[in-house]
Amino acid sequence: MRPLTLGTAGHIDHGKTALIEALTGKNTDRLAEERRRGISIELGYARLDLPGGRSVSVIDVPGHEALVRTMVAGATGIDLFLMVIAADEGVMPQTREHLTVLRALEVPVGLIALSRCDLAEPARRELSAAEARELIDAPLVEVSAVTGEGLGRLRDELAAAAERAEAARPAPRWEQPPVLHVDRVFTLRGIGTVVTGTLWSGSLAAGQIVEVLPDGAELRVRSVQVHDRPVDRAERGQRVALNLVGPERDRIERGDVISSPGSGLRPSYRLDVRLSPAFHAEDRTRRVQVHHGTRRAAARVVPLDEGDLAQLRLESPLIARAGDRLVLRSIAPVGTLGGGEVIDPAPARHGPGSAADRLCAIAEGSPEELLELALGDGVPDDPERWMVHPLLGPSRDRFGPETWRSAIDALLRSGRARERGGSLVPPDAEPEPRAQPSPEPGGRAMRVLAAIREDGVSPRAPAALAEELGLERAEAEVALAELAASGRAVRVKPDVYYDAELLAELRDRLLALAAERDGTITLAEARDELGTSRKYAQALLEHLDASHLTVRREDRHVLRRAAREGVVRRA
Repeated sequence: MRPLTLGTAGHIDHGKTALIEALTGKNTDRLAEERRRGISIELGYARLDLPGGRSVSVIDVPGHEALVRTMVAGATGIDLFLMVIAADEGVMPQTREHLTVLRALEVPVGLIALSRCDLAEPARRELSAAEARELIDAPLVEVSAVTGEGLGRLRDELAAAAERAEAARPAPRWEQPPVLHVDRVFTLRGIGTVVTGTLWSGSLAAGQIVEVLPDGAELRVRSVQVHDRPVDRAERGQRVALNLVGPERDRIERGDVISSPGSGLRPSYRLDVRLSPAFHAEDRTRRVQVHHGTRRAAARVVPLDEGDLAQLRLESPLIARAGDRLVLRSIAPVGTLGGGEVIDPAPARHGPGSAADRLCAIAEGSPEELLELALGDGVPDDPERWMVHPLLGPSRDRFGPETWRSAIDALLRSGRARERGGSLVPPDAEPEPRAQPSPEPGGRAMRVLAAIREDGVSPRAPAALAEELGLERAEAEVALAELAASGRAVRVKPDVYYDAELLAELRDRLLALAAERDGTITLAEARDELGTSRKYAQALLEHLDASHLTVRREDRHVLRRAAREGVVRRA
C-alpha cells in the first residue's frame, strides 16, 4: 500500500479541525492565535490510521476566504479529499470555492462528512445532506466530533476511498527524482534548519545530497521524519520533515522545492499549459494568480488556439514538471477561475502558430511522431536520459518504457533514423568526425596533457591550466580540444578533461566498487573511493551514465547489465 495524502476542505468553522482531532487524537491548530480564535490559519498535519492497516497523511486546511491561497497550497498534491459541511448550516461559499479548487487539481476521489450533527435539528440536517449530495458526487457520512456519532463508519469509508484513490493514481511508469514543495521552514535549537512538505515523487534518505530550487543550493539531509517518527527513507506521498545542513541552509524559504542534483527541474518564467475551462483571445490581457505547489505567481494568459492551450507568462518563477496541476485565481474580484495541466515547463516565448502545433504534439502525439519531431535535437537512444530533453522530457511519462523502446526500434528498422554515438539522428545526418592525429610531441597540447595527468583525479580547468603554463585561456581550450579529438583526453563535462588512460582506470575502480555494493554507487561513495571533491565525483558518475555503463536511480547510479558482465570478466 503506497502512502497517500488526505486533504480536508470546507467552509470556515464547519468543524474540520475538530473532526480530524476526533479521528487522530491530534489538534492540527499549531499557532496560539488559531487556538484562541478557534479557526485554522495555517496548514495543519496529522497521521490517520485506518481499518485494514493503511495510514494516510492528513492535511487540514483553513476555510476562510482570505486564506484560500493557503488551502490551495495544501490541496496541491493530495490523493483524496474530505469535504466537511456543517449539518446546522449546509453548503456555504467556501464549500463551493474549495470544491472548485479540488476539481481544478483533478483530485479524483473524496468523501463528504456532514459534521456537527449534534447541533442540527432533524429537518435542517436532512436539508444539509440533500444540498451536499446535490453538489458533490461522493459518499456522505453524518458525524459528530463531540458525541462520536458516525466516526467508525467514516473510518471505514475513508479506507475504501483510499483504495479507490490508489487505483485512480497508479505508480509512475518511470523512476522519478524526489520533489518536495516546502510549506514550512523553521530552526530548532541543537538541530538546525528543518523543512516540511509532502513528497510528491521519488524518495529522500538521510545522508542524501539535495538541491534547493530556485537558488540551486546543495545541502545534505542529516535526518528524515515522517509524522514525527524518525525513518531512514521517506517515500512518495508521505508527509516529511527534513533536517538540512550546509552553508546555505538559512536561505531556504516557503515555496522552495527540494529535489536531487541533476533532476532537470529548474525555475521558469513561462509555462505551456492546457487549461480548464479554456481562456479565449479576449482574455489575452487578463492578469491572474497562478498557484503551483506552495508558490504562487502573477501571470498573463496567452491563448494559443481556439481550444484550451495557453502560455502563462509569469512575473516570478515557478518550478514545475510536465503533468503537474495548477490553479488559476482572479486577482480582482478574488475567485478561483479553474485549473490546468503543465505540458511544457520551460518553453520559449511564443504565441499561436508552429509553436502551438508543437505543443499539441507534446500533449497528443504518438511515440513515433514525437521521436521524428525530436530527431533534429539529437535524441539519446535511452529514454531514461530524456528527463531534460526539450521535446521528449515533457512527453516521456505519457507512455511506458517498453512503448518508447518499441517506437525507437521501429524508427531504426524503417530507416527513418539511425544511431550515432548513443543518439538517434536523421538518416542524412553527418557521420561522427574521425579521430585526429596525435598532437606533436613537446607541443602545446602535450604540455597541457602532461599537466592534467599530473592533476590526476582532480584536473584543473582551462583557465588554471593556462595560468600555470603561461598560455592564453583560448590557447589552453584549443589544446584540450585537440587532445579530445585525438583520443588522448576525454571531456566529461564543460571545463573538466581527463587523460584518457587515467579515466579508464577511474572508471574501472568505480564500476568495481559498485559491483561490490550490490551493483550501485552513490556520489559520496565515489568521492571517498577516489579521494576527490564532490565536483569531480559527480562529473565521473555522470560520465558513466552517459557511457551507458550505469543508470541514475534517485541518488544512486546502478550498473547496467553489460557493465556488470564486464566487471565479472575483468575480475
